[in-house]
Amino acid sequence: MNELIVIFVSMAFVNNVVFARYLGLCPYFGVSKKTGPALGMGMAVIFVMLIAAAATWLINHYILIPFNVQFMQIVIFILVISSLVQITELFIKRTSATLYNALGIFLALITTNCAVLFVTLWNALHNYTFIESIVSALGAGIGFALALILMSGIRERLEIADCPRSMRGLPIAFIAAMMLSLALIGLGGMI
Repeated sequence: MNELIVIFVSMAFVNNVVFARYLGLCPYFGVSKKTGPALGMGMAVIFVMLIAAAATWLINHYILIPFNVQFMQIVIFILVISSLVQITELFIKRTSATLYNALGIFLALITTNCAVLFVTLWNALHNYTFIESIVSALGAGIGFALALILMSGIRERLEIADCPRSMRGLPIAFIAAMMLSLALIGLGGMI
């Protein structure tokens, strides 16, 4: 049980895909303008990461490893992730048109979100068990969602803040992201 907690905390905070690995930055900056879409994108990424981790673990352990074709991992994992994202996109489109419109192109970009691929490859590299893979994906997904929600809260406050005109928008968002990243990277030495 302690090992699962360490995996979860490590993926959520220490090896956070946004702040420590600098992955998934396109949706991170694109969707983090408002908290509502950021929360929706975070939930979608958590869902895709969980299902992708489960599916890729099964494929890796029951097909790729037994047939000694691990060199196909990246290709197979990308196919699984893109299929899952298409299903998620269709589900969101049918259940919440408002969220679908708010996420826009960034929902489709989960397919190319290297954070999702990173988690599946990380799980395979560390030879995690099925449960460890799920906990790792859950931690990474929650870490990604927290990064989005933190950034969206900061960016909403920055919209009404008195900052120089040249720093408004993405420039100040990059500075805020850098400060968040530095704060969370400091956790690496504590855990």
